[in-house]
Amino acid sequence: MDVLQTLSVALGLAALSGYSLYLTVFSTGLAIHFGWIHLAPQFEKLSLLGDPGILIVSGLLFALEFFADKIPWVDSVWDAVHTVIRPIGGAFLATRALGQTTPVFEVMVALLGGAMSFASHSLKASTRLVVNSSPEPFSNIAVSTGENVLVIGAIALLWHYPFAIFLFLCLLFALTFYFLPKIWRSISMNLWFISRKLNQISGPESIDKLPAKLPSRYDALFRRLTPNAPTIAWAVPCVSGKGKYLQPNRFGYLVASDAEPGKVWFITRTMLGSASKMLEIEQFKIALERRLLFEELNLYSLGKNRRFTFKFDSANAGLAAKVAAELENRSSRSLTLTEPN
Repeated sequence: MDVLQTLSVALGLAALSGYSLYLTVFSTGLAIHFGWIHLAPQFEKLSLLGDPGILIVSGLLFALEFFADKIPWVDSVWDAVHTVIRPIGGAFLATRALGQTTPVFEVMVALLGGAMSFASHSLKASTRLVVNSSPEPFSNIAVSTGENVLVIGAIALLWHYPFAIFLFLCLLFALTFYFLPKIWRSISMNLWFISRKLNQISGPESIDKLPAKLPSRYDALFRRLTPNAPTIAWAVPCVSGKGKYLQPNRFGYLVASDAEPGKVWFITRTMLGSASKMLEIEQFKIALERRLLFEELNLYSLGKNRRFTFKFDSANAGLAAKVAAELENRSSRSLTLTEPN
């Protein structure tokens, strides 16, 4: 039981370090310094966190993080800088909480603590990238404040209910491990949109004609979905968003054919093959919305409550507008062809 309790506290501190290493160290050290928590003999090594020098340094760093974490995009830069710092700090705290143990067990806990810290850091960083896509700054302040309350509350509960916190963190780690590929795909796509935005020299150019050629590897996927091999009317690069059976944050091509004006295809590749999808747009409405980092093309059906979104980087805003106009034209033509005389 003592081993499980020690492991629960060690991994709990590591996981919380992924959200805020400085707040975890500062709040734990403050509680130790003022005697709010009494350390058991196996946690004696954590008493150094209550040293005034460590309290001053961790407090100053947390004060800096407190303000940086509430400014849109500054928080994402801060998270990027701490991608290595937080897992290392989490592994260090986990090993300090072990007390006297064998070197093999200490290395195992260090690896587990670093993994837990990295998982929680990844979850935090991806959440911030999603929040930063909103134009107002208040959501950043609310999310950051909620994370601070979560860390302080979890630290207080960790010393009183270590087993419950341990089970909760195990569940959180399993869920994060499951969603981690999606999280990192979201992060990489948002970073790509940011780089495209920063490298944009001038405003978007108007497009007279959409490109009509697919790269060979995407063309092969398109031919598998369309056995009749229709002629491609246009094929434009974009990133998938929301939609049923549509994997988000996938780079691919939105394709239309001359033979079937009521259909469009999103052609994309995955490590396991294809995640492409065909959309029938006869009953869809088309809308184009400007976001901070990209242009969002919305295809939605009011009757069946279906919605699909595709993202175009800001440098291709003219391309997005032309695609929206083409889809509006195709939707109108499809409705005209299907209406009875």
